[in-house]
Amino acid sequence: MKPANANVLTINGGSSSIKFALFGADHLARRLFEGRIEGIGLPQGAFVVKGQSLEDNFSHPAVVPDHTAAVILLMDWIADRVADGGLAAVAHRIVHGGAKYWQPQRITQQMIVELHQLSQFDPEHLPEEILLAEAFHRRFPDLLQIACFDTAFHHDMPRLAQLLPIPRRYQAKGARRYGFHGLSCAYLIQALEQEAGIDAAQGRVILAHLGSGASVTAVHAGNSMDTSMGLTPASGLPMSSRSGDLDPSVAWYLARTEKMSAGQFHHMINHEAGLLGISETSSDMRELLKHQTEDVRAAEAVALFCYQAKKWICALAGVLEGLDTLVFAGGIGENAAEIRSRICNGLGFIGIDIDEIANQAGAALISSAASAVSVRVIATDEESMIAQDAYRVLGQPN
Repeated sequence: MKPANANVLTINGGSSSIKFALFGADHLARRLFEGRIEGIGLPQGAFVVKGQSLEDNFSHPAVVPDHTAAVILLMDWIADRVADGGLAAVAHRIVHGGAKYWQPQRITQQMIVELHQLSQFDPEHLPEEILLAEAFHRRFPDLLQIACFDTAFHHDMPRLAQLLPIPRRYQAKGARRYGFHGLSCAYLIQALEQEAGIDAAQGRVILAHLGSGASVTAVHAGNSMDTSMGLTPASGLPMSSRSGDLDPSVAWYLARTEKMSAGQFHHMINHEAGLLGISETSSDMRELLKHQTEDVRAAEAVALFCYQAKKWICALAGVLEGLDTLVFAGGIGENAAEIRSRICNGLGFIGIDIDEIANQAGAALISSAASAVSVRVIATDEESMIAQDAYRVLGQPN
């Protein structure tokens, strides 16, 4: 059973940042503090915290050369503020669990061994996430740790949405379309029900999670029907520095013409492509929007992002055989009114018409009265879903 008066710490580790939050045991909505360590491995980083007490509200520069340093910084800060016995568990967002791991569950040594083997599916995220879990175990050996998988929401996608069109023998090795941003999707469907009612949440919904990582997901009756990301988080839309979908022969072409190795190609499509690759200047949509009028490269990066997002929305509307609700979320989806407008422009044929005044004002509902499709902006909250998953695990018998 869930320990009395014990809180849950959520950890959301990324390739260059770690987000965390402490949730009170009495009510999941009671967030005691939240924060992030950003700029890991970059010349300039920051440690930012927002909390209920004044001493837990700060933002200051931090030199964080690698994830090991970031973990030490975070654990020292946590140890100073959470009394012994004050934590029921630490719950981690794990991006990829392969075919075996998708339900939230206790982290075991066997799981860690198998996640190391799965790192070949997602070498950009899994190694750092495993490092976090191992570091917490060394520092707090008696603390329960829980894995919450980002692929879980898509685990039961229809068979055709899972298949990769390659020889079947590779399926046995785990080669399939998994989908990602699942924790965000689960939260958005939950939030949609709260905002618009159960009929809206159970209808034909497209979730556009647009941030430094971006994906579009088709949902019907609360279940994932298909999604833009597949085997790895590098697929689908062009992202901040990830390529999104490519002609598979691009790898062969670059191997022949540039002598590019498989490792170099992997690095390129994850760290040098997407908005950064097209613009040659920035992976940040805010910077690109600022400079698009005088820099054609920035303008093309923005235009390509909107164009590909529009294509995916139309494709997934076809999967759903219609559309009732479109939800924008993520850093870009929640904050960039121009991007939302450009994506929706021309989608009247599938029933989308937005109210530009509401859109520019950042309203929660941005579709016009004449729109057949409800278009909403919902701030996603992966940490809340991680906490909910953790409390469900804590409520289970050992």
